[in-house]
Amino acid sequence: MFIQTESTPNPATLKFLPGQDVLGQGAMEFRSPEDAANAPLAQALLSIEGVEAVMYGADFVSVTKNETDWPHLKPVVLGAIMEHFASGAPLLIEGAAPAQSDGEFYDSADAETVATIKELIETRVRPAVAGDGGDIVFRGFRDGVVYLAMKGACSGCPSSTATLRHGIENLLKHFLPQVKAVEPA
Repeated sequence: MFIQTESTPNPATLKFLPGQDVLGQGAMEFRSPEDAANAPLAQALLSIEGVEAVMYGADFVSVTKNETDWPHLKPVVLGAIMEHFASGAPLLIEGAAPAQSDGEFYDSADAETVATIKELIETRVRPAVAGDGGDIVFRGFRDGVVYLAMKGACSGCPSSTATLRHGIENLLKHFLPQVKAVEPA
């Protein structure tokens, strides 16, 4: 089995592509062994000293490290991913479902605006962010401000603020004049 590795804009995160579907669609992030209770691969990766977070994407696994150097950590991570996919073990234990978002917030009068925001994020933003080993999730809309959560490689990335403030904010303002700003949630 050959697993491709790609760097991401976040130097603390690498994207591992096993050459097959991982989650299929959507994304799941794990930041602790408790989060990964129903995800054997994420559990195995989080048990490696130096691994801080794991995210499953459609066809990739992104791994975020602490201060540990990639040259020491990468072979161990590759080994765990290879072992998991070669074993045929499930990615998620039966019955496990993606974690539900922490309640979204917005005024019901803004439902149409929120639907458009979500559609733009889903069709124009998420694919690009996934290409960098991350994910972005709508959290809320209040007083013209859109609140988004960055995950995977995008969480803690030095360029995530610029992505939110310039790229995503400009896109949303272009289509929705009622959007005044985009903030991290």
